[in-house]
Amino acid sequence: MPRLTLEQFVTQLAGIHGDRLRCVLLYGSAAIGHTVADRSDQNVLVLLDRIEASQLEALAATVHAWREAGNPPPFELTVAEWERSADIFPMEYADIQEQHRVLHGALPPAAPVHRADLRRQAEYEAMGKVLRLRQALMHAGTDGAMQLDVLRASHGTLMAVFRAAVRVLGERAPTDRRALIDRVAAAASLDSTPFARVHDDLRNGRPIAAREAEAVLLATLDGMERLAAWLDTFDPGTGPV
Repeated sequence: MPRLTLEQFVTQLAGIHGDRLRCVLLYGSAAIGHTVADRSDQNVLVLLDRIEASQLEALAATVHAWREAGNPPPFELTVAEWERSADIFPMEYADIQEQHRVLHGALPPAAPVHRADLRRQAEYEAMGKVLRLRQALMHAGTDGAMQLDVLRASHGTLMAVFRAAVRVLGERAPTDRRALIDRVAAAASLDSTPFARVHDDLRNGRPIAAREAEAVLLATLDGMERLAAWLDTFDPGTGPV
């Protein structure tokens, strides 16, 4: 059965939401064409005048097909929620504001993302990734194939934390992932090697062998521990990103 495409997804959203739909946009790396076949999520924001339970129930089959195509559920907000929620979703808002492609309607303005809010969420997310990597190690044991799956599956979410870390510094996050990795490594005093190695595995045709997966995964965990500790102590000052 063919996978639901982005264009089909937007058409179905518009059909279900009708005139309540204000905006649909694609955000993150997919919005600027930085994707890996069969591995990259397509993150979608949907803004509506109002959201009713009946609309959400009507979306069940569409969202199921979208998830079957390997994508996360859409991020659905009312316009009023969008306008006031930058302080609780600063990483997502920063990604949306920097990298997005409008697919339907127009993006209403939102409150600015503040560096203090971004630092707090980035630390939370970095520490969450540390805990999940530790759990993955417990689950995988010494199985190189499972360790490799963890590295590939987690890379995109780790890069989202890296983008936030650069923005905490008051800088624009590089769209080139190698440059992004190098900037975070310099700022947080961590080894860029494991992150760059997974990047090369996914994007540059240099696959990681199962026998080296353990070393790369352990070094990735160490790097994320260092990043979480750096974010915990870094003072971003006040003001918007």
